[in-house]
Amino acid sequence: MKDRIYVCHTFYHVYVACLKEFYIGDKGKATLVLSKMSNNFGKMVERAKKNPIFDKVVEYDEKLDTFFPELKPLKEDSGNIAINMLKRIKFCRRFGQLQEKYIPMDFSQYRDIYVFCDSDPIGYYLNYKKIKYHALEDGLDCIRYYDTARYDNRGHFKIKAWMASMGLIHIQNGYSRYCLDMEVNDISVLKYPCPKYVELPRKNLTDRLTQTEKDLMLDLFVDDTKEIQKKVAGKTGTLLVLSEPLCDLDTRAKIFKDIIQEYGEIEGQKASVIIKQHPRDLLDYSPLFPEAVILDGSFPMEMLNFIENIKFDRLVSVYTVVDSIEFVNEKIYLGDDFMDKYEAPEIHRQNEAITD
Repeated sequence: MKDRIYVCHTFYHVYVACLKEFYIGDKGKATLVLSKMSNNFGKMVERAKKNPIFDKVVEYDEKLDTFFPELKPLKEDSGNIAINMLKRIKFCRRFGQLQEKYIPMDFSQYRDIYVFCDSDPIGYYLNYKKIKYHALEDGLDCIRYYDTARYDNRGHFKIKAWMASMGLIHIQNGYSRYCLDMEVNDISVLKYPCPKYVELPRKNLTDRLTQTEKDLMLDLFVDDTKEIQKKVAGKTGTLLVLSEPLCDLDTRAKIFKDIIQEYGEIEGQKASVIIKQHPRDLLDYSPLFPEAVILDGSFPMEMLNFIENIKFDRLVSVYTVVDSIEFVNEKIYLGDDFMDKYEAPEIHRQNEAITD
């Protein structure tokens, strides 16, 4: 029996997996699985294979349900709740079966399985195989702002949650029968309880980091820390903007132009603008903001906490939670009220649609 395995879909997931490994203190006995479904990990894959944090690194060609045409009829609304639930039972089982040929290792051989985003196909596979696992928050306090389990299953949620607890269907974030627990940063900020929630504050994991551990993470995530220092260190009146894959590209460009226009003056002076690109944001910011410094999306923003001589005056984020950021003087989180100006509120106000 092997020790631990982490299934990660984003750079942030890998970041938290590193924090947990250092916290456990078992010196590189875990396997890291990198899903290629929604994120391009690029050069980090090879760096991870050489880095001692993990014992083994494996890429996973995870497939969305849309990859399998036979699943489409099982997702169509019949207009009858009983028929819909029967179709969903079939969908969950069949999706797990179809995913099996793409699974790169035998999960049953691991003592502890940690899964970020068990709403993704891996969750359906583990549910189908009846393999127990630990779920983890997709992002910092993300359920607080978007409770995907309850939103995706709004309407008769209690019945659906009971069916998930019986293993008949799959629901993410602690409701699956085979999910042992759901690790979150802060239970107190979550509106709806779940009996499987367990709290492990991310700050508890970061505060105990040694310099050696920070350096190992920088080696894993950042191709050239000196280049980043060269781009941003020593600037005054700095505005750091976190890009995000919001709306269509044209609307996205307008969003970030408006942000820079609104917040781009500090103490009466035009700010030096730095844009930290989101890994899934494909908008080319260079021609839009030729005077700005662009930091690419190939590393999680938390790495900036570990790079010396980096400090910003103001940070602006639309939806990225910035509570863990230490390298700025002022943090501005815009949220739903800001996004109401750019798209229909029901698109992003998901929690307000939850009624049960």
